[in-house]
Amino acid sequence: MQSQGFRVIPVNPAIKGALGEKAVASLSEIKERIDIVDVFRRSELVPDIVDEAIRLKVPAIWLQEDVIHEEAAEKARKAGIFVVMDKCILKEHKARFG
Repeated sequence: MQSQGFRVIPVNPAIKGALGEKAVASLSEIKERIDIVDVFRRSELVPDIVDEAIRLKVPAIWLQEDVIHEEAAEKARKAGIFVVMDKCILKEHKARFG
């Protein structure tokens, strides 16, 4: 996604950085506008991520392939967040834009 012009800020308390970017421990540590939260975590961790995204008024959450949590997705939708679940953002981007 970086090669397509997107800035990717890794959010993971267990790492210092990835993809040439400094990692942060939580979404709340990001000091700039967040356009989308792309989730590569186990499904049982999704509710906490959704709660934080709701607090931060993030407009979109993307749950990668095999990341499925219907209740958290519905909670996000009710909060006005656009949700995609169980799809690879890079595959979808390539399918649409090459």
